[in-house]
Amino acid sequence: MGTYAGEVPLPQVLGSVSRSEDFDHRFRPRRRTARYESVLARFRAGDAPPPVEVVRLGQLYFVSDGHHRVAAAREQGWTHIPANVRRICSVAYVCSCVSAADLPAKAAERRFLEEVPLPEPVRRDLWLDRPADWSRLADSALAWGFRRQRDGEAADVDAHSLASTWWVEEVASAVDRIRENAPTDLVDVQLYITELARRDGVAELRWPTSHCCPDHTRQS
Repeated sequence: MGTYAGEVPLPQVLGSVSRSEDFDHRFRPRRRTARYESVLARFRAGDAPPPVEVVRLGQLYFVSDGHHRVAAAREQGWTHIPANVRRICSVAYVCSCVSAADLPAKAAERRFLEEVPLPEPVRRDLWLDRPADWSRLADSALAWGFRRQRDGEAADVDAHSLASTWWVEEVASAVDRIRENAPTDLVDVQLYITELARRDGVAELRWPTSHCCPDHTRQS
C-alpha cells in the first residue's frame, strides 16, 4: 500500500469508491446539478482544479473524492487529471495488469476469500480467470472442511485455521503430485482447479493459460 501524487489517465478512471449510483459507466453525472455546473464552469474558465483522490487497483482507478472534477474533465475532453493516488491491493493482491475485463473474476475471488480466508502469503499467488472456477474452488474447500468436521477431525476450529489446513493438506498435496508434468508458468491454484476438473471427469482437460503476472510481480 502507498500514496503518490501525479496525473492519472481518465479512460482508466472507471468507478467510484462510494458514489457509483451518481455517475454512469463513462463517469457522466446522472443529474446535472448546480454543483456540477459550477465545477464545469471553472474548467471552462481555465481554472486548474485541485487533485482528485483516487484508489488504484492494477491499471484501474476509483474515485474517493473529486467525482465532479473527474466528470467535468472528461466532458472537456481531458485525457489526464491531477490526482493523489492511493495504491492498494485487492483482497487477493491484484496484479499490475488487472483490467476491466478481470473485474468479474476479481469479485468472485473476493467472495471466495470471504468464505475461505486463506493466509496472506497464499493470497498473493492466487489467480483464476473465470468466476465459475472460484465458485468451484469454494465448493471444494467447504466440502473438505465439512468432511473433516463430520469425521471429528476439526471440532471447534476457526475458519482461518481450517482454510490454512485445507490449502496445505489438500491443495498443496495435489499440486505436488501433478507439478512435474504441468506447465511451469502456472500457479498452484491453477493446477489445483485443473485437478478438480479431472476428478469431475471433464472430457477434454486442458491446462489454463498463464496468469497475468508470469513473473509473480504484484503491486503492494
